[in-house]
Amino acid sequence: MIKYLESSNFEEEIKKGKILVDFYADWCGPCKMLGEVLENMQDINILKVNVDLYPDIAENYGIMSIPTLISFEDGKEKNKHIGFADEDVIRKII
Repeated sequence: MIKYLESSNFEEEIKKGKILVDFYADWCGPCKMLGEVLENMQDINILKVNVDLYPDIAENYGIMSIPTLISFEDGKEKNKHIGFADEDVIRKII
């Protein structure tokens, strides 16, 4: 399930369970390609964060390049991947 961040409740959203966060921007080509891969992965919880709209969240997690994927488990960062990833790589990140 993909959910787009629409408010300042990021910390609340990642608090429980396994969440994959996709830091992206609308103008980013590799982000669009990654988005297509993520749309086919309906069995995982995905939170998308637009770095242009929420630069404070990106800064808090040290996002310097996009796309960046970060997996969280019960609010704790587990893995980080920078750049495009296919489904096999994404499943390893989770």
